[in-house]
Amino acid sequence: MTSYQIVPTVQPVSTGPQRGPSKTDVSEETQKLNGDGVREELFLSPLPTQTKVYRRRWLMLVIFILVSMSSAFQWIQFSIITNLIMKYYNVDSTTVDWTSLVYMVTYIPLIFPGAWIMDKVGLRVTLLMGSFGTALGSWIKVLGAAPDLFYVALIGQTITAMSQVFILGVPPNVAAVWFGAEQVSSACSIGVFGNQLGIALGFLLPPIMVQDHDNVEDIGADLKRMFYIVAGVCTAFFLLVLVAFQAKPPLPPNAARATPQSAEPVTYYQSITKIVTNRNYILLLITYGINAGVFYAMSTLLNQTVLKHFPGEEENAGRIGLTIVVCGMFGSVVCGIVLDKTHKFRETTLVVYGLAVAGMVAYTFTFELQYIVVTFVTAGAVGFFMTGYLPVGFEFAAELTYPEPEVTSSGLLNASAQVFGIVFTIMGGWLLNSYGDLVCNGILSAALFVGAALSFFIRSDLRRQRANQMEALRLNGPF
Repeated sequence: MTSYQIVPTVQPVSTGPQRGPSKTDVSEETQKLNGDGVREELFLSPLPTQTKVYRRRWLMLVIFILVSMSSAFQWIQFSIITNLIMKYYNVDSTTVDWTSLVYMVTYIPLIFPGAWIMDKVGLRVTLLMGSFGTALGSWIKVLGAAPDLFYVALIGQTITAMSQVFILGVPPNVAAVWFGAEQVSSACSIGVFGNQLGIALGFLLPPIMVQDHDNVEDIGADLKRMFYIVAGVCTAFFLLVLVAFQAKPPLPPNAARATPQSAEPVTYYQSITKIVTNRNYILLLITYGINAGVFYAMSTLLNQTVLKHFPGEEENAGRIGLTIVVCGMFGSVVCGIVLDKTHKFRETTLVVYGLAVAGMVAYTFTFELQYIVVTFVTAGAVGFFMTGYLPVGFEFAAELTYPEPEVTSSGLLNASAQVFGIVFTIMGGWLLNSYGDLVCNGILSAALFVGAALSFFIRSDLRRQRANQMEALRLNGPF
């Protein structure tokens, strides 16, 4: 129920003849003359909606991070040990690449129904579906730990990949639903941290858990042990969501979330139409997709690239991937804090994107030096800026498209990332095998440069910031 307060509006008393009622006339009960001969018009104004930020918001964010981590880990767990998967299952590298590509391919057709479901059923049911599917796919992969059952492992990977549609676009939604206006960007960046943490562990742990053996059965035993551990962890996280995760707080956390934006409800398809006709958002959609797509391709092809220059360095290939993502975690958090402090979305985007291009160019030529330590350094720089850009893109999209649901704008960004990821990974794999890593990474660097150039044309139309400012003025204005 909406509460109201009486707010006086001062108007001079007209002494001339009245030809008829004006649009501003009100009933006698809501008008009176004050001592100065001025009529005060009283009207009903909605009282400020109560807001509150709850401490439990951090628990909700941690639970989401764990689920996101378990999904992201499985994206790269095959590709980072490509040579061992090829040896055990007797498949080629392109086939192994599809264990990563399936995450991108399945996301694209499922993003619209996934976003619609999230919009209808809320965060809790959405995260339950994502965590259950991740656990189910993990258990199916356990059944695929046999040399002639690669297709079973791929089915499990596909189910896990399909489940990410209920996970990948959630960070800005968790941030908006649970966090106040001064923490929403930081919360979003921390939410993205979960995905990056999973990728980091996906780079680090599989090369340690699955060793190269002369006996193929020993490789299979290592794989099966890894599959069992992952399935058990994913099941535990599903149960944690079931027991502890809440859809939303009793009271909204910020003015933008509390203030109704329209008297008439907007359908999901109307929301999509508004978003895709937003020029600034379309530019962001392209530039975000290029950045994330290059990261996906670079990560998928990392094992093959490193082993071309440093044979037998499977574990170091994983450590380089870990370095990329850990530095990206710090980059994400730093960028989120910068956005919360400055609200300079366009400026932050341009700086971070430009430095990502510089880092990628340095990484491209690093391998020619044949010093793996230098590769670690340049890979870390790429990770800090390229991955650090991801939450910036999420939050910038939420600003540009407000008041449309964050899950829709972020979901479309992720769909763009998958499209570019598929193109760059397939193209990069072909270039790597045909022309070498210098050409492959050079083309990826050029693509990043195009994305940085397009970012200059995005206007800083910060609609959510304006909504918060207007609400603050309403609450603290002259009345």
